[in-house]
Amino acid sequence: MPLVRRLPKVGFQNPFRIEYAVVNLKALASLGTVDRITPETLVEAGLIRRKSRPVKVLGSGEVGRPLVIQAHKFSKSAMEKIQAAGGRAEVIGGV
Repeated sequence: MPLVRRLPKVGFQNPFRIEYAVVNLKALASLGTVDRITPETLVEAGLIRRKSRPVKVLGSGEVGRPLVIQAHKFSKSAMEKIQAAGGRAEVIGGV
């Protein structure tokens, strides 16, 4: 029997999938006195590894003060929590 028929099928791999660098709100709250958060500040703080990946902010945790956060994508709960704290969520293009 040929090798192709003996090996298991692994499934579909989408070549157009976009992988995001994910950051939670509780990690952003621990940044300290930074009032404008960009992907560059996240790399410097060690919250994401590469600046080349687009950043997505998730709503796990709370924001205690108004922040201006720039990211490529926001979850619905993260957007609501940032605006409730008096901050602003800015969507960066280029994904």
